[in-house]
Amino acid sequence: MKKYIFILLAATLGLSSCSPFQVRSDYADTASFTSYKTYKLRVDDLKLNDIDKDRVLNELSKQLQSKGLSSGENPDLIINVKANHKKVTDINQSSPYGMYGWGGGFGWGIGMNRTWSSNYNEGAVIVDMIEAKSNKLVWQGIGSGISVDSPKSKQKQIPQIMAEIMANYPPNMKK
Repeated sequence: MKKYIFILLAATLGLSSCSPFQVRSDYADTASFTSYKTYKLRVDDLKLNDIDKDRVLNELSKQLQSKGLSSGENPDLIINVKANHKKVTDINQSSPYGMYGWGGGFGWGIGMNRTWSSNYNEGAVIVDMIEAKSNKLVWQGIGSGISVDSPKSKQKQIPQIMAEIMANYPPNMKK
């Protein structure tokens, strides 16, 4: 039985590390995360189209509520959400050298070197949690790697990246 649990655990860890996103977070050591119960979303800097904005905000609200927070007008936390994107160029190259065989499988050959590039836009989402009383940043989560150029990809990736960002909240504070 222990063998099967180990295999299941290994498979789960293996699958979870295959994320296409880069996610990181940081937090203030002095913050009292257990005391935060309410939040209010602030989207002044969220420069997305209405469809993507709804996707981000709906998923973020869902994640916050799953963490025990509720929306309120007199909040403990102000949640500021930002999004950006950058143009990425991938350059790939093939090697012109290799072994080619005649007869017994040995010999050398020379091929043609090929270089090609691809351009695409990669998006990122930043979630800032600001303590309402002190107006200080207490937690920040950043996720990047969203395929901005594909509407179908965004539809699938935005909920995934928001879940991965919020998986780091509340932080596992070890003192």
